[in-house]
Amino acid sequence: DYISSKSTLIWEEIGEVDENYAPIHTYQVCRVMEQNQNNWLHTNWILTEGAQRVFIELKFTLRDCNSLPGGVGTCKETFNMYYYETNDRALKESRYIKIDTIAADESFTELDLGDRVMKLNTEVRDLGPLTRKGFYLAFQDLGACIALVSVRVFYKRCPFLVKSLAEFPGTIPGSEASQLVEVVGRCVNNSLPLYEPPRMHCSTEGEWLVPIGKCVCQPGFEEINGSCQVCKVGFYRSLLESLACSKCPPHSVARQTGATACSCEDGFYKIESDPPNMACTRPPSGPRNAISNVNETSVFLEWSIPMETGGRKDVRYNILCRRVLPDGRGLEECGPNVRFLPRRVGLSNTSVMVADLQSHTNYSFLLEAVNGVSELAKDHTKQYVTLNVTTNQAGTSHPDLLQSAAGLPTPTAITVNHYTHFVTTPFHFPDVRARTSAGYGAFSRRFEFQTSPYCEYIGGTQIGGATHDPLGGIASVSSIDARVCFFSAVKFPGVRTYIDPLTYEDPNQAVHEFAQEIDVSFISIERIIGAGEFGEVCSGPLRLPGKREIQVAIKTLKAGYTEQQRRDFLWEASIMGQFNHPNIIRLEGVVTKSKPVMIITEYMENGSLDTFLKKNDGQFTVIQLVGMLRGIASGMRYLSDMGYVHRDLAARNILVNSNLVCKVSDFGLSRVLEDDPEAAYTTRGGKIPIRWTAPEAIAYRKFTSASDVWSYGIVMWEVMSYGERPYWEMSNQDVIKAVEESYRLPGPMDCPEALYHLMMDCWQRERSNRPKFDEIVCLLDKLIRNPSSLKKLRSPFVTLHLCSSCGVENIVSYQTVGEWLDSIKMGRYTELFMEGGYSSLETVAQMTSEDLRRVGVNLAGHQKKIITSIQEMRVHMNNTNSAVNI
Repeated sequence: DYISSKSTLIWEEIGEVDENYAPIHTYQVCRVMEQNQNNWLHTNWILTEGAQRVFIELKFTLRDCNSLPGGVGTCKETFNMYYYETNDRALKESRYIKIDTIAADESFTELDLGDRVMKLNTEVRDLGPLTRKGFYLAFQDLGACIALVSVRVFYKRCPFLVKSLAEFPGTIPGSEASQLVEVVGRCVNNSLPLYEPPRMHCSTEGEWLVPIGKCVCQPGFEEINGSCQVCKVGFYRSLLESLACSKCPPHSVARQTGATACSCEDGFYKIESDPPNMACTRPPSGPRNAISNVNETSVFLEWSIPMETGGRKDVRYNILCRRVLPDGRGLEECGPNVRFLPRRVGLSNTSVMVADLQSHTNYSFLLEAVNGVSELAKDHTKQYVTLNVTTNQAGTSHPDLLQSAAGLPTPTAITVNHYTHFVTTPFHFPDVRARTSAGYGAFSRRFEFQTSPYCEYIGGTQIGGATHDPLGGIASVSSIDARVCFFSAVKFPGVRTYIDPLTYEDPNQAVHEFAQEIDVSFISIERIIGAGEFGEVCSGPLRLPGKREIQVAIKTLKAGYTEQQRRDFLWEASIMGQFNHPNIIRLEGVVTKSKPVMIITEYMENGSLDTFLKKNDGQFTVIQLVGMLRGIASGMRYLSDMGYVHRDLAARNILVNSNLVCKVSDFGLSRVLEDDPEAAYTTRGGKIPIRWTAPEAIAYRKFTSASDVWSYGIVMWEVMSYGERPYWEMSNQDVIKAVEESYRLPGPMDCPEALYHLMMDCWQRERSNRPKFDEIVCLLDKLIRNPSSLKKLRSPFVTLHLCSSCGVENIVSYQTVGEWLDSIKMGRYTELFMEGGYSSLETVAQMTSEDLRRVGVNLAGHQKKIITSIQEMRVHMNNTNSAVNI
């Protein structure tokens, strides 16, 4: 359509009709009988419309010179294509720049003309980078018999796309063939970014690649069938991390649609720190069954918890002490000399010791129960319990008081009930009681606290006169045989950290705190997709009331389990339920109230990453692989920030969904894995996966985020080698020895040098020298934004032979053609090479593309891969002046 009839020199315009009888024009030239031909045809001015790279599709026919009568010697079977770029319509033919010489794949003969068979050729060329408003194309004939049937000029663009509630506009790619244009999406339909703004990358081929981030429905809305729907009356949604609207908790209501929180009913309250899904509560009733025990000038008060706690667990008790004045003149508050052990207000125990009272005096004590919402309930009538007592004769003046488990501000001595405790984490504080000259008080309640691993052994001697009690007081220690562990871990308000389920005395409590109980009637098991450590892994739909149906994976606990196996099975759910991140496998809930016991997680269509890569060997671009690695690193950054150490990061424990999003899974290595085939090496404390584990974790079981970074480097190697086994067939003992002697895995075939450098950084011997996961994510983001940095590839032939005694040299050296072909995953052609006479690496190094076709390698992609490897082989042979250890 761009060719003007005035723009021809010798070319003839022929009007015809196509198969639909629509008029078409062709331009023909066939001056093969004349010498010195130079015939030009050029187009009208073509606007670029902002495109920096355009494509030109030519359809033409060309006659075989040998079929011309007399065999014309000056006949050509090619023509040339040129372009001239300009900001206006001014045409300067002298400034045309050559694009390419165009040849025909199919030429026609005179016989074809008789049969009216025209062999149409199609050739496509790209042009760029373009910087001006438009350009001309020109075609030069130097003596061919040719008919130009059509010229189609077009550019590619990434289409308008809505993905994960984010809208990405139609985008014109960049000028470079490998360049990706990053586009920030716009959240639509009442949605907001989650964690980071959604981004996609537009490739030169007009395809969207490497999705990062996503949008989620804003509070008050939930996602249903790809759009945000407002929460119904009686439902709410307050957090971006939650997926669906939830029914208002007990004693609260949402009277309008789109609620982000539910209002408490009259007489019920919430405080700011209460989570949105917590029921509204009210103040407690008064304490019950209060009793007193007078011992001269001390009184021990004890009571039972209120009948109604108001629905809260933060019940505390306050004591009001009043002295009865002589002659019935009323009551006055006790003075500052009266001591309350451990304190007068904010008691968590249901007992208190009151000391230093006056002898032979009447006292009245008011006991009050309060909780977190008592201050909000202004109209609530306080309920007290009154105890009236009369003290006896006073004792000696310097009481030897025993500190209660809650701690005192003054030094006291501890008497322990004949226990010898070796306390680890958690800290179980023994029952203690107070002793004065007036006698013993009642034993305190048992307390449990989280401590650090820092311990000091005490063997029946006093240490320094006084030690710090874990609860904040001071305790002078004598005649105690125990290992005392001190607090060092401090949790800051508002920062969510991982809580080890093993710190719970009852594991069931941890499960129900972190995992939602799902009624088994909401689950349908449709098929078995695998086998797990404890039973079968299935899939099927989950249909929760008020929510859309989703596909889930279902882990089941096989029949005949022991209670310990049940605890171990649910232990992973207690961990998984604490995480909420797009690159961490999401726990939907558990089934514990019926059999079989189940763990329900989101369904990942493509299964484990190692198997998925093996099935799709060579099918992904480097950018897609880097996008997968970026997702894994982002999930590990989240776990590291939470204070969780994975210990078993490997491609087999990464799951892949239908959008190629990778998610970290399998949170079970804190258990001793006796049945894991990868954990084939036993150390103190259990079995660990040697090939993925950092040296300090193997030797000393020092598992940290830094050891997870080492494992991440191995995962990078697995991804870039499409699921190859790390260290191949080396034994675990050989792997340990090789790594200790500074051997590191060589770069996989076609691995960008920048990625291999990152792997080597992850494998630094000193764990403090390894990068942090947030640094890894930042680096991968830079590589994605600048794909040209991934062009430089690392040659797999340049390897370090640092452990010849442990078998490494035999693994990374190729002695035969078969070994070399296997290493580049072209082993299928070994027989063809042998039959073609290429039985040594020296002969292979001389092969050309024509030689490959001759032996039977016909696929263009396989030819390119083998030729690239042969070129690297030649370089290595030239550098070493030998043909061994390639």
